[in-house]
Amino acid sequence: MGLKTFIQGWPVYRQLTGTDPLGRGAAAQSARSAALTARTETADSVARSVCPYCAVGCGQRVYVSDGQVTQIEGDPDSPISRGRLCPKGSASKNLVTSPLRQTKVRYRRPYGTEWEDLDLDVALDMIADRILAARDETWEDVDDQGRPLNRTLGISSLGGATLDNEENYLIKKLFTAMGALQIENQARI
Repeated sequence: MGLKTFIQGWPVYRQLTGTDPLGRGAAAQSARSAALTARTETADSVARSVCPYCAVGCGQRVYVSDGQVTQIEGDPDSPISRGRLCPKGSASKNLVTSPLRQTKVRYRRPYGTEWEDLDLDVALDMIADRILAARDETWEDVDDQGRPLNRTLGISSLGGATLDNEENYLIKKLFTAMGALQIENQARI
C-alpha cells in the first residue's frame, strides 16, 4: 500500500475532498462499516408480541430467520411504549434463545431428590387430575344455614400481566365455571 492510497483512505482526506464536508456519511465510513447491515435486515418474518416481564405490556417486534428468533426490539407502532423497552424487555431475546432455557416439562415427585422429564400430555393430565381432586375435596354446596354456595376454595388463578383481554376473559370464565372464587390478575396499570 502506497502513501497515496493510505492518504486517500484516511477519513479526514475524504471529508475535505469529497461531498461530505461534515463527515457524517461516506467520508466517515470504513470498508468494514459500509459492509455492515442491521440485525433485523435478514429476518424472514416479523411477529408482533408483548413484553413478558411487567404489567405495562410494551409492544415488541420479534424477528425470525429460518424458524429461529434472531432479534427482539421495541415496536414503534405500540401506543404503550412507542418502540421503547426497559433493560429487561430489551434483553428478552435471551428468554427464548438461551441454552439454559427449559424446553421440556420437568417434574420432581413428592419427597424425590431428582428431576425427571415428562411428556406434555402426561403433565397436562396430572394437572387436570389435581385440579379436579382439589375441587372435589374442597367443594361447598351450601353454607351452615343452607344457602347455596356452589364454590371451592381449593383452586385459584393468578393471571399474568401480559395476557390480553380475551385471554383474561377466558380464564375468568373457566375458573368461575369450576367454582373458584380467587381469580386475580396482576395487571394494575
